[in-house]
Amino acid sequence: MEWLVIIVTVVVLWVASLFKILRESLSASQVEVLNDGGVFCKRNVLLVIAHPDDESMFFTPTINYLSSRGCNLHILCMSTGNADGMGNVRKEELYLASIMLKVPQKQVKVVDHPDLQDGFGKSWNSKLLSKIIKEEIVNCAIGLVITFDNYGVSGHCNHHDVHQGVRKLLQDTSHKEVEAWELVSTSIMRKYSGPVDIWLSLLSAKFHLSGVAHCFLNEHPRRSLAAMAQHRSQWVWFRKLFVSFSSYTYVNCVRKIN
Repeated sequence: MEWLVIIVTVVVLWVASLFKILRESLSASQVEVLNDGGVFCKRNVLLVIAHPDDESMFFTPTINYLSSRGCNLHILCMSTGNADGMGNVRKEELYLASIMLKVPQKQVKVVDHPDLQDGFGKSWNSKLLSKIIKEEIVNCAIGLVITFDNYGVSGHCNHHDVHQGVRKLLQDTSHKEVEAWELVSTSIMRKYSGPVDIWLSLLSAKFHLSGVAHCFLNEHPRRSLAAMAQHRSQWVWFRKLFVSFSSYTYVNCVRKIN
């Protein structure tokens, strides 16, 4: 009987959370986010990731939110994800996923540098990363950068390195006008709580817990699944489960990098 109560409670929470997401997606309200002085829209935004599929596994609530608010979104991927020798395949898969996420292919750049190769234990130089990010900011007139936080959601060393590359950039006084925001990593319980985590995320944003300033509900969660499905070389059973049950499919919390 106790197990039945627990199961029913989880199902009710799951359905209520999905209903909340649906209600928000149908709302036409514009929210002031990520900038200090007004409605966040029509800005040039650069999403900096480490590997093809990072955008679909972790950042789709942010991507969908920004795209729907008229932002001009660019994706800078710091490697081809060639750990298993499939770099060229994964690069093309990222282009296909970006189409599903409404990001033009011409605004997706994949770096293939000998010192920036995918893999655990392969540390990336923050000065090199900063240089590449700076070039993209200048070339695309970027005003805002979004990337991983120091832990990088999954703890992957390349996610951490990308974060450090953005921090290195911010130390350059000539780019103080560029805002940088990080995706907040959560506990493992929250990470695998699916849409139920939206309630804790909303509270975190409202009361600025752990420095969280804003949270984005995914207005198109099915688009996240469709985007990840374009990464056919990575679309194995455990990643299908991850995308279905990960809170990052349904909500992103971000905080400003100071």
